[in-house]
Amino acid sequence: QVQLVESGGGLVQTGGSLRLSCAASGRTFSSYRMGWFRQAPGKEREFVGAIRWSSGTTYYADSLKGRFTISRDNAKNTVYLQMNSLKPEDTAVYYCAASLRVGVPKETYDYAYWGQGTQVTISS
Repeated sequence: QVQLVESGGGLVQTGGSLRLSCAASGRTFSSYRMGWFRQAPGKEREFVGAIRWSSGTTYYADSLKGRFTISRDNAKNTVYLQMNSLKPEDTAVYYCAASLRVGVPKETYDYAYWGQGTQVTISS
């Protein structure tokens, strides 16, 4: 049974940083792409970025390149989302997800497994 558990969300001021974690369990994820999405109130869930677990290759939404960084720790079976220079518009629930799609899965329907989400709130 696949489990994805996010943690690390919270309240920070504009310009601050947060690191989110996604602990994955239940199977070997070497063939997976691990994605991060976010959903703000009243908006659709949007792609933040993804990492190919085997190679560590990362992909990002164009609007977030340079501020957000995805990495993984194989020994801990954990994926991270480092977020810097945070803005109020980054306020959202952030989700971790796992996909077996090849290439760069950017759509929610590309992902079979989801975490419960973690709230990130940026104060102005």
